[in-house]
This record gives sequence, C-alpha cells and structure tokens, in this order.
Amino acid sequence: MTRHLPGKEKHVSTNRHEDPKAWFMQARFGMFIHWGVYAIPGRGEWVMYREHIPAEEYAKLADQFNPKHYKPRDWVALAQDAGMRYMVLTARHHDGFCLWDTKTTDFSAPRTAAKRDLLAEYVDACHSMGMRMGFYYSLADWRFPGGLYCYPRDPAIDYEPMVAQAHSQIREPLTNYGKVDMLWYDGGHPGDIWRGAEMDAMVRALQPEIVTNGGPGTAGDFVTHEQNTDGDPRPWEACVTMNDCWGYVPSEKGYKTVMQLIGTLVTCASKGGNLLLNVGPDPEGRIPAAAVDRLRSIGKWMRVNGEAIYGSTRTVLRPPSEVGNATQVGNRQFLHIHAWQGSTLAMAWVGNRVTRARVLATGTEAQIEQKGDRVWLHGLPQYAPDPDISVIELEVEGEPRYPELRFHF
Repeated sequence: MTRHLPGKEKHVSTNRHEDPKAWFMQARFGMFIHWGVYAIPGRGEWVMYREHIPAEEYAKLADQFNPKHYKPRDWVALAQDAGMRYMVLTARHHDGFCLWDTKTTDFSAPRTAAKRDLLAEYVDACHSMGMRMGFYYSLADWRFPGGLYCYPRDPAIDYEPMVAQAHSQIREPLTNYGKVDMLWYDGGHPGDIWRGAEMDAMVRALQPEIVTNGGPGTAGDFVTHEQNTDGDPRPWEACVTMNDCWGYVPSEKGYKTVMQLIGTLVTCASKGGNLLLNVGPDPEGRIPAAAVDRLRSIGKWMRVNGEAIYGSTRTVLRPPSEVGNATQVGNRQFLHIHAWQGSTLAMAWVGNRVTRARVLATGTEAQIEQKGDRVWLHGLPQYAPDPDISVIELEVEGEPRYPELRFHF
C-alpha cells in the first residue's frame, strides 16, 4: 500500500457530477511566493514606489537578476514537506517585471540577465510533482500613467495602454503553460477601467477549471483577506507573511514562531478558510533558512494532525477560548488545544453523544464522561503531547449539532 503524504495531492480527473474547483476548499494550506527583481535591493516588493525610483533606473535591476540557485523543484518539495497543497507565484508584481517570456515588453526575465523563462520552470516543477499551482498577477503597473492607484478614476489619464497590456499578459501564461489551477489578482484599482467582465470571460474560456479571487468587477470563486483571519461566509483564504515582509528583506528578524503559524492555519481552518503562507526568496532563488526551518516544523505537525485540517469545515463545537479552536470532518470533530489542561479536559455545549476521543499525537484513547451537554475527557497525558498545538479527535453520534438547553445559570 502506498502512503499518501500530506501535500502530495494528485490531479484527479473529475466527472460531470463533480465540482472541478472543490479542491480549493479541501486544500486549506498553500504557499505564496513573492519574488522578482525587487529581491536585489532587499527592501521589499514596494521599493520602487516607496523610494520613488524612476522606471529607467529601476529597470537596471533586471540586468542583475540572474538567479543561479533557482530550483523550483526544491520549492515544490519544500511546500509538499510542509503539507501545502497549492502554490502561487508572483508572475508579475506592480513593478511590471515579468517572470515569463512575454511578447508585450522587454522588461522580462528571458530578455534580460536571466535569459530564462522562470515561470515556465516553476510550472514544469509543479506539474511534474503533482502540485496545484497558480499565478499572482498585478493588473496595475507602476511604469504607466495611473499605475500608482488612483482613487477614483482620473479623467485626465488614458488607462487603456495599461489595460490592454493586462489583457494580453494574462492571456499568455493561461495559453502557453498547460493547466493552471489558480489566477490570483491584485492591483485592480480603480476598478472600472479594466473591462473586467471581458477579462473574466477570457480567463474562463482559456482555463475552464481555474479558480480566481475575483478580478475587477467580478466576484471570483473565493475572497482573500490580507494579513487577517476574520473569515467570510464565502469561500475564503488568508494570505499571511511569516514575518513583516512579503518580498526578500535580509535584515528581517520578526519571524513568527512555529506555534503562531500553526495557530494561524488552525484559525483559518476553524472558520472554513485556507491559509496562503508567504515566503520571499533571495535574488539567487533561495528561500531563507528561517522560513525553511518553520515550514519543515509545520510539516512535521501536519503529518500527525493533517486529518484535522484537510477538507475540514466550521463546526458547532465551541471549546473555551482559553483552550483553542475546533474543526470538523464529517462526524469527527477536532479540538486544537494550545493550552493543555492536564489529564482531564472539561467542556460544555456538546450537542451529541461522544462515542470516542483520541489524542492524534499519541493515539491515547480518553475515558469519556458525559452529562447532557457537558463532557469530561479523562486519562489524557498530563502534559501536552505536542510542543505546539495538540489535537484531540472526537467521534459523535449523528450530525454534529448545538445542544438544546432549557435552564438558567
């Protein structure tokens, strides 16, 4: 029997009764990659804007961008080891530099120092290793008039050259690189200039099974929240940095702990959402060691506890906030405990009879005591079995539901 490791989800053909986009709501965890010529100065992906660098001066960075250590198969392997099930690479950020072989501009990797189609190499790695993948694409381009986010539309600016470029540039990778699972839009302001309905129709004609986070004036298949996990009634995702930066900043020291990052993933899953966790490779194409170490630690946790994350949904179970969060998969509910309570865990507001309780990290079966909606789990380890977040699986009778309470405190 071949073991199916977390993150190595294979592309499976769908029949006409299946939703070809359902994978997104099963995945729960992905890798965001901010990488481009802005990695050379190492002051973040907005360096051109923040330092008012003229386009002609900024373009010289492309003459230095020749990543000798860029090995996207290593990126994919790391994402899989972390338990991630999709990847999104910045094919083009607001600075206008394209990682692929575009016919729209010479400001691209194949036509400058790299002399390589860096996007094609990423696509090939994902396809060959069974990783779902997508492109980040910024509609706005700082090299054009109006590219610096005008609120609202400025009638003195002719936006059409920038709009026409966006349509042409989006068409290219969706036509030339085989199956694309996701298009991740950014920079769509002002929103009324982009011919959004036309753009969306083109995207879906070229890639019928693609998922998007909504282009200008179009709803998309999911919504993205930047740096917050507030949740959404629609399919949603949180894009979050490991530190305080999206792009490569070598002096950055503010990395979150492994427990904090796992906690963010659990929070997203408990609210029915995904976590798209960012890395910012250096100019040579290497992911910083601090990020690698954290991803490998998250992967170790996911190999034990991933069944409580993948395909999980919101649940009616409400553990005390001091204890942690909860997710649900079918009739199984999972307690993600960041404050271990010792050998007995007490909780309330349980609407079903609990038939089994098991610690995922150790396999320990708890003794269950239940009176109405109140439950006690006895015989647990005295100390937390996982140094980050420990998970207890509860099996219940029937569809999980809220208890019917008819009393007053």
